[in-house]
Amino acid sequence: MLRYVLTRFAIWIPSVLLVMLAVYALAFYGAGDPIKLIFLRAPGDVAYNPAKIEAIRESAGLNRPFLEQFASYVLNLLQGKFGNSLTSGRSVWAMVSAAAPVSFKLALCSIALTAIVAIPLGMIAALKQNSRLDYIILGTALFLWAIPAYVAGPLLMVGLIVLFPGANVPYGWGGIFDVRILLPLLVLSFQPIALIVRQTRAAVIEVLTEDFVRTARAKGVPEVIVAIRHILRPVLTPVVTQLGLIMITIVNGAIFVELVFGLPGLGRLTVQALINSDYPVILAITLIGSFLVMISNLLVDVLYPMLDPRAHDSKRSR
Repeated sequence: MLRYVLTRFAIWIPSVLLVMLAVYALAFYGAGDPIKLIFLRAPGDVAYNPAKIEAIRESAGLNRPFLEQFASYVLNLLQGKFGNSLTSGRSVWAMVSAAAPVSFKLALCSIALTAIVAIPLGMIAALKQNSRLDYIILGTALFLWAIPAYVAGPLLMVGLIVLFPGANVPYGWGGIFDVRILLPLLVLSFQPIALIVRQTRAAVIEVLTEDFVRTARAKGVPEVIVAIRHILRPVLTPVVTQLGLIMITIVNGAIFVELVFGLPGLGRLTVQALINSDYPVILAITLIGSFLVMISNLLVDVLYPMLDPRAHDSKRSR
């Protein structure tokens, strides 16, 4: 297993480098010199000084050729140096390490909520296939999938204030046990729940045609036991494979959710970095997002043989 994990990491190194190269190229050749933008956004009493701008660009190494800058950035990363913010001068690592725990806690809560809600609903919809309950669950899942996070967030905030005029606006971060996390957690979980409900429903419908399910029912095993003991485990195999897609959805949705609800996470930091053209911060967040998605896919590959031993046996036979 250790050899397999190390092999996957070795395969991912070129992928990460390509992602970094693409983002770095967009930052290098994109519109807007970050140093000039800093001066343009400065108060009116700060004079626009081309000589000073060029001096700052030279001290930051932004006047060197593209490949030289990129190679220097990669070498610094290998030494654990993420650089400093172009706008605030703070360490990028300090900024990211302060924001990352908020996003990671929110993502883990979203995954847990998705599993607790979506898998049972998907199983119920499949067991009651083509019934009114099935149509309600599937229709609700499609409705949730169609609502973007940047629309659902403000709508839920407005709805909360309309229904409960005396309630406080759920804005800010107080930890995962703070009541203010409920609304952003719901918004962030809408699309993952919709995805897993549909995936679980399709998997259960397929498993229901298997001989071992028909045999268990013929023996008079209660339906609840059939669902938990005979159906759930094979259903989890295709559901777990969606973990990578869920993580991508959560990472993308966090940008809007954290901005709407004022959460000091990586999503909000990303928006601020994009507005300020703070390329070192953008590159660091892109690198973290890439690793997060890749690690999610690695967990899927590790969990898959545990849920379905046949997959492990087929790999060994090859």
